[in-house]
Amino acid sequence: MTELNPDEQAVVDTVRAFVDREVRPVVRELEHANTYPTDLIEQMKRLGVFGLAIPEPYGEVAVSTPCYVQVTEQLARGWMSLAGAMGGHTVVAKLIHRFGTDHQRAHYLPRMATGEIRATMALTEPAGGSDLQAITTTARRDGDSYVVDGTKTWITNSRRSQLIALLCRTDPAASPRHTGISVLLVEHGPGLTVSRDLPKLGYKGVESCELSFAGYRAPAEALLGGREGEGFTQMMTGLETGRIQVASRALGVARAALDDSLRYATERETFGKPIWRHQSVGNLLADMATKYTAARELVLLAARRHDAGQRCDLEAGMAKLFASEAAMEIALDAVRVHGGYGYSTEFDVERYFRDAPLMIVGEGTNEIQRNVIAAQLVARGVPT
Repeated sequence: MTELNPDEQAVVDTVRAFVDREVRPVVRELEHANTYPTDLIEQMKRLGVFGLAIPEPYGEVAVSTPCYVQVTEQLARGWMSLAGAMGGHTVVAKLIHRFGTDHQRAHYLPRMATGEIRATMALTEPAGGSDLQAITTTARRDGDSYVVDGTKTWITNSRRSQLIALLCRTDPAASPRHTGISVLLVEHGPGLTVSRDLPKLGYKGVESCELSFAGYRAPAEALLGGREGEGFTQMMTGLETGRIQVASRALGVARAALDDSLRYATERETFGKPIWRHQSVGNLLADMATKYTAARELVLLAARRHDAGQRCDLEAGMAKLFASEAAMEIALDAVRVHGGYGYSTEFDVERYFRDAPLMIVGEGTNEIQRNVIAAQLVARGVPT
């Protein structure tokens, strides 16, 4: 475990207590009803969760990335959807803090720190998937405004967020393609329609929607950083944080599945002994714990490199790839340990099994992560 200073450890402990006291007793009912967790989100605001990545003078002192990893893991241990509710928000906050104009930082970050404004990203398009350079949503300059037209899909928190970091094409003729892409900070208004909530296997409670832009007007000052053509690079930088966050969610799901399995295996008896003493079950537990521990160390490695100011797209990609695959395997093994009860909606392990795939396909599919990892291995050369 990465050592945190006393203040940061207190933050993690506070969130852990919140999860045990407020989240776990109600999550099964909320999740099965696909109910938006309004009360829990309000408590997260009061705890300062939405401001953890926003430094002074806009918020309180920002925590380190290893601390942020552990907070995210705790939230996902209680309910992965709660960690999702603050994931895109954090990426947008970091984008504004790093690349935004003075006006954008002063206008948005203080209210984002308190959760008064919650933000999300709008990247994916119906025909584009993980190929962000292929986006077709356009933002045409018209006087003091941009006129936006296009469609985005799988945009989490888009119905209830007040701010959307929109990846769009401001120069359709640019070559190479990525130099014509920008980020606009847009708010809900005429010309923007949240058309529908997409039905999902898991990741219940928080909405994932389609967005339609038809003649939507954004003021020119909504352009992140004030210069066109930098959006692709800006967003790729933000996705390093996003992938660490998704990997941290996977850790939380894996931890919950492991904890439940250990508890069940020590309480449940067959043939006169706890089932963990049966070698087949004990082996499952041993493998689950080993995968979780390895995944956690990889995520913390990426977090430490991020805070050191080192390029970490390779490490973030590895962390996201390994942690998400491990979470899926651990969730399935948790079902095996629980036997028939693992298939019952009266136990939480079936939820872990439904939530885990989101981390495999979200924030860039694992197939894309492998491409990123391979490219960076070649670019960095063989270690000496």
